[in-house]
Amino acid sequence: MEKTCTEVWKDCLQIIKDNIPTQSFKTWFEPISALKLEGKVLTIQVPSLFFYEWLEEHYVGLLRKTVKKQLGDEGRLEYNIVVDKSSNSGSPYTTNMPSNGNGAEAKRQSMPIPVSINKDIKNPFIIPGLKKLNVDPQLNSNYTFENYIEGDCNRLARSAGYAVAAKPGGTSFNPLMIYGGVGLGKTHLAQAIGNEIKRNMPDKLVIYVSCEKFCQQFVDSLKNNTINDFVNFYQAMDVIIMDDVHNFAGKEKTQDIFFHIFNHLHQSGKQVILSSDKAPKDLAGLEERLLSRFKWGLSADLQVPDLETRIAILRKKMYADGIELPAEVVEYVAHNIDNNVRELEGAMVSLLAQSTLNKKDIDLALAKQMLKNFIKNTSKEISMEYIQKLVCEYFEVPVDMVKSQTRKREIVQARQISMYLSKSHTKSSLKTIGAFFGGRDHSTVIYACQTVEDLIDTDKKFKGYVHDIQKKLKMS
Repeated sequence: MEKTCTEVWKDCLQIIKDNIPTQSFKTWFEPISALKLEGKVLTIQVPSLFFYEWLEEHYVGLLRKTVKKQLGDEGRLEYNIVVDKSSNSGSPYTTNMPSNGNGAEAKRQSMPIPVSINKDIKNPFIIPGLKKLNVDPQLNSNYTFENYIEGDCNRLARSAGYAVAAKPGGTSFNPLMIYGGVGLGKTHLAQAIGNEIKRNMPDKLVIYVSCEKFCQQFVDSLKNNTINDFVNFYQAMDVIIMDDVHNFAGKEKTQDIFFHIFNHLHQSGKQVILSSDKAPKDLAGLEERLLSRFKWGLSADLQVPDLETRIAILRKKMYADGIELPAEVVEYVAHNIDNNVRELEGAMVSLLAQSTLNKKDIDLALAKQMLKNFIKNTSKEISMEYIQKLVCEYFEVPVDMVKSQTRKREIVQARQISMYLSKSHTKSSLKTIGAFFGGRDHSTVIYACQTVEDLIDTDKKFKGYVHDIQKKLKMS
């Protein structure tokens, strides 16, 4: 007596169960049912296109060997794929697909998805049971291009972001990977793109999600047996903004899910925007196939903003909050907090709070006193060594040359200004200053100070040099 399709598949499952982890078996094989057996062709029904793709990528070899063991060398496997179980038409929308393991000639086909599938997509961002036809993009309305200060540090990324916002999925910047250190504005720029798209194309389905939240949603969908809803939701989006993708490291199953979602979106001409704290080539713990897709489009880095950009950021925030601060206070904060925009804005908020609580006007003295927790160099001692370093950096001359015997004009100028400032800003004697700058005597120091004073009175450009350096010393 010949076996039925159910019996053959039951025997196949017994073999499969012995060769893969229990959790994998429960997730990917228990939902499958045998549909029919015609000759040597076994047809099984899987819940979704995603299931089909996953089985064909991860278990095609095991399936092929198992089917051949039960049906002989001519045994073949076919899939019946349920596309929409919730359709109101009365019966699920299905299609048949061959297994790629049946032979080299079998090719994966594209799966048409009926429009009706979008009606009942479950949104993982809302409470289960509550229907929401319009997807909440999860964007912060304050993160816009208008609030994002452009500088040399971010010009490429910002320009690429504008291009993507104008034509999502229609540029070569797909995916757009934005990477950089902590607090440099990755999340702001990524969400600014999303906000711009929603402003100009409100019908576009845009979603912002952090990598950590995506991973948690995936785990929850496995627990609740709603993996199909989870995948269908993200595959229905027009634009996905995934923040902090470096957190995918070590999460192999979540990477696999995102890999398939990414492929579907990219092949459908949808836009993917990613952010990371490292360049794709430096990301560890991610599968090579996923990393290669991250490199398909454009990777744009955000660098530490220069002084002018930091000042512009503070002034923009002041304008937005309707406040005014003395220019020297703004420059002081921007000069000393030089590696993190988030800390820069946090220092400004802290300064305003302290001023309000103490009922004092904000001046440079108060700024130095109140921002000790933010500014590392607040208590920096002004020494001859520091003055020499500052002057050499300003004129871009080697530090060791200032102490040498060379008479080159730019070196002599840096040496004389260093001596002049050492006399003004330290308690060192003329003899000590002369000895520090190459073993010179006190008369050389006197001559240097007099020369600098004369040039300040007669040379406007030279006076500007000294003024700039003194300002930097004042900020220290």
